[in-house]
Amino acid sequence: MKDRRLYELVLMRRVRDRIDRYYTEPLDVEQLARSVHMSAGHLSRRFRSAFGESPYSYLMTRRIERAMTLLRRGDLSVTEVCFAVGCSSLGTFSTRFSELVGVSPSVYRKQAADELAGLPGCVTRQVTRPIRALS
Repeated sequence: MKDRRLYELVLMRRVRDRIDRYYTEPLDVEQLARSVHMSAGHLSRRFRSAFGESPYSYLMTRRIERAMTLLRRGDLSVTEVCFAVGCSSLGTFSTRFSELVGVSPSVYRKQAADELAGLPGCVTRQVTRPIRALS
């Protein structure tokens, strides 16, 4: 039984690594589940058990985290950032961004330019990482 749990944890890490690596591509839970020979439901339960959130939530957190970086740079529009991080709907992107960050992408872009000026990148990543609110 312990070996089975360890093996499933290894598989969940593979799924998480795949999300981290390919977050800009269209990914869905069924595709991720097939890659580790599980059903989508089982993958979702095991992933949530291992990492505290669903695979979709983890994917969106990665996308929003990258979007925050691109918005701070300031050279891309919100729409360009949306598509650059793998989202196909500006509405969904803006909604998820607002849920995680607390402000819309355009407001974040304006605020970040002033608040983070002069901070080293390593500090900026730590203080701007999105943290999902418990609901």
